[in-house]
Amino acid sequence: MELDQEHEKQWHQWCEKLADAELSPPQDRAFITQLKAVWEGSDFVVQVANRFPELLPELHQQGLLGGRYEAGEMASRLADRLTGISDEQALGKQLRQFRRLQMVRIIWRDLTGLADLAETLEDLSALADASIELALQQLYDWCCNEMGVPRNEQGEAQPLVVLGMGKLGARELNLSSDIDLIFAYPQSGQTDGARRLTNEQFFIRLCQKLVQALDNHTADGFVFRVDTRLRPFGTVGPLAMSFSAMESYYGSQAREWERYAMIKARVVAGDTDAGDELMGMLRPFVYRRYLDFSAIESLREMKQLISSELHKKGMAANIKLGPGGIREIEFIGQAFQLIRGGRDKDLQTRPILPVLKLLKERALLPEYTVRELTEAYKFLRLVENRIQAWQDKQTHLLPSDELLRLRLARSMGFDDWPGFSEVLEQHRKRVQGHFDMVFAAPQAEADQQSQPFAALWNDLLDDEQAESVLHQYGFRAPDQALHLLNHLRNSHACRQLSSKGRERLDQLMPLLLQVVGQSESADAALPRVLNLLEAVARRTAYIALLIENPMVLSQLVKLAGISPWVASMLTRHPILMDELLDPRRLYSPLKREALTEELGDQLSRIDADDLESQMERLRQFAQSNRLRVAAADIADQIPLMVVSDYLTWIAESIIDQVIQLSYQEMVRRHGHPPGIEPGESGFAVVGYGKLGGIELGFGSDLDMVFLHGCADRNAYTNGRKPVSVDVFYARMAQRIIHIMTTRTPSGILYEVDMRLRPNGNSGMMVASLETFETYQKNSAWTWEHQALVRARVVAGDARLAERFDEIRRGIIGAERDGEKLRGEVVEMREKMRSALDKSSQELFDLKQGRGGIVDIEFMVQYTVLRWAHHHPELLVWTDNIRLLETLSTLGLLDNHAADRMMGIYKVLRAVYHRSALQDQPALVESEKLAEERALVQDLWSCLMHNDELNERSFHDVDNG
Repeated sequence: MELDQEHEKQWHQWCEKLADAELSPPQDRAFITQLKAVWEGSDFVVQVANRFPELLPELHQQGLLGGRYEAGEMASRLADRLTGISDEQALGKQLRQFRRLQMVRIIWRDLTGLADLAETLEDLSALADASIELALQQLYDWCCNEMGVPRNEQGEAQPLVVLGMGKLGARELNLSSDIDLIFAYPQSGQTDGARRLTNEQFFIRLCQKLVQALDNHTADGFVFRVDTRLRPFGTVGPLAMSFSAMESYYGSQAREWERYAMIKARVVAGDTDAGDELMGMLRPFVYRRYLDFSAIESLREMKQLISSELHKKGMAANIKLGPGGIREIEFIGQAFQLIRGGRDKDLQTRPILPVLKLLKERALLPEYTVRELTEAYKFLRLVENRIQAWQDKQTHLLPSDELLRLRLARSMGFDDWPGFSEVLEQHRKRVQGHFDMVFAAPQAEADQQSQPFAALWNDLLDDEQAESVLHQYGFRAPDQALHLLNHLRNSHACRQLSSKGRERLDQLMPLLLQVVGQSESADAALPRVLNLLEAVARRTAYIALLIENPMVLSQLVKLAGISPWVASMLTRHPILMDELLDPRRLYSPLKREALTEELGDQLSRIDADDLESQMERLRQFAQSNRLRVAAADIADQIPLMVVSDYLTWIAESIIDQVIQLSYQEMVRRHGHPPGIEPGESGFAVVGYGKLGGIELGFGSDLDMVFLHGCADRNAYTNGRKPVSVDVFYARMAQRIIHIMTTRTPSGILYEVDMRLRPNGNSGMMVASLETFETYQKNSAWTWEHQALVRARVVAGDARLAERFDEIRRGIIGAERDGEKLRGEVVEMREKMRSALDKSSQELFDLKQGRGGIVDIEFMVQYTVLRWAHHHPELLVWTDNIRLLETLSTLGLLDNHAADRMMGIYKVLRAVYHRSALQDQPALVESEKLAEERALVQDLWSCLMHNDELNERSFHDVDNG
């Protein structure tokens, strides 16, 4: 009833104002109904309507209340208003009148439901952008006329770049936001006016004028409240700085909260090209190359400061900063952005709702969490707008007056305050719950069991007490453990830590010692983990990762305790610790198709011209996926033979992508070779050895041969800078080798061996299929045909793969003189053994020693070459196990002998494989595997020194 009486009073007052201006109110019933809702929700609109009675009829008549603006329309309307103005006073007047009109229009559409939240935020942001940009254009020209044009040392005119921060930067401006601005210009220099000023002086004066044009309160009001305190050094810093000064500040002096603030930074006015340059310079400050979990701690501390301030001021009703408020939702999204944005560029976006959507798509937050946060954000932002629409004041406090509460509730679509309050509190409780889950400090308080380790690490115990604690909690050699801990504490890396870094390390060490002590191999794990910590101590983000994620710490200790190779890999490339975050992913390596899809997706987020970043991503992809295979192997999730499958698939997916990257670059330079179909390259990579035989191990190099399919050596590419086909593919091959073998911060991708190409090291880097076939038929040695047994196309065009397979079948399937073949194979084996066998009286070389892996491989290759002419089934496979199975099926090997040879081969490879994971050479004590080696030698003697191959010989050997 009270509201109805007030509406009636307001209506009559407005009608009187209209009559005084010789105007009449619109008679549109919809307009009058909407007017009631707007006046109920906004005293600001009531005041504007009474002061400027013609405003609402004008907006109604022009259809501006009922229709939404198109992109760019806000700026074009303001530009029309500013046409012809000639001084700062006129500029300020027009800006304020335009702002008044637009605020009434935006509030009207918001309160009547004609505009959704997204439109309201976009219109307000567009209003700010247009006001800043168009005011700057006028003021820059006037300042240049007055003071001269600012120029660098080369005489080039210097523009201003305006960064919008916070909600303006994210295009999420609310109804009565202030705007946070930072000003910068590219280079130092002087103006060219009669009285020379430094560029800094010029731009400071320009920025002062811009702030005044927007912020000063006049009879016409204001445009936007401007806050410039987010600039470098805050209020004591210069209002405008050069790019180099900005880069220096953010690189060395900026505080953690400034990194958080810079997430939303956007060029809102000024020279856009210069703005892009500036943002590129600042991006490394915001987004780190690694997963940066130190961001969680910093944001947690920031939120605690905010909460304590609110508690002091009794502002729990603040829907922005209070419990479960807007800021907590933003903190959740921005925590993930700071942690992962350097690795996932899609997360380098400013608005919070797209960020939340990405977190769901990346499975970083559950679907229900993102849904509830999204719903809460939209509700809270509407509430924020409704509160600010009331008097155009920047407030985030819920009203305490009963009538104002009723107004707010009704503007939100509720009949009364209790109904509205219940829904509001439901949203806030959900937000607070999700916030607490994300920002919980799982290890902030050391539990009872880790407290003795805290005293030990902080050197509060004497040696006897310290060793007693270590022994009590799982260390069998406590004296050695204590020595290692003392070494770390006194190491150069730890002594150089900042106070913050030392604080984090002190927080981590008791927790780490507790986890190591509980592991099955505490004494083995400790030196490996401490070695890693010493390597990364000054990169405290990794320390934060271990503190914030108990799962990462436990997986690190588990894997390091079992495998020195894994520990060494993590020490060399600590970025791989990111993989320990999710055990489901860690112990589930990807298969071929999934690897190709994931790698393609990761590379698609990198600029096509950024080869350095592409190479880094390829290396990180290879290392992270090899780590996953190692983890699954160590945990007995996959058998040995499948380990090699996974490692081979990783290499294949990478080779395939490197071919694509290299071919695309060559085409950009020189065009396509003739006869290339869409999606093809006319290029193929043949894998030999372990790559061809699908038997890659950890640390294996890649034996490869490059082939192309163009027979016409006189053909040229069709680009603006054409080259011959041979030159095209030779350069492409060089690029492939460069991508694979160049050492970057993440190391090399793979060691590559190209010696098996036609004519070896003296041959062309890439051969045509015809050249390859001719060489194999007429010039290749027997050992090269042996190598061809394990050769297959691992990446490249399918048509070339088919043609290569035909050539391979023809070469291997040719009929041979058995005696001559045997002699050449034996001779080559002896040469290889004399050059490469590292066996001694005490040690046996698993690969090259007598009765070792290569002996079995040579026997298989000999048998295939000997009998493939009569048995084409031997031409199908390239791996030894399936070839042995085929030989057994064909009766070329006695079943028992074949089974025994397969079993021995698997045993030898398993030991070889375990040596790699233990970071040890492939040597074992001479007495080990004696029975297996002896049997291989007997089989060798029977097969390679008898006049003919017969089943009885193998059967006799097998039965001893």
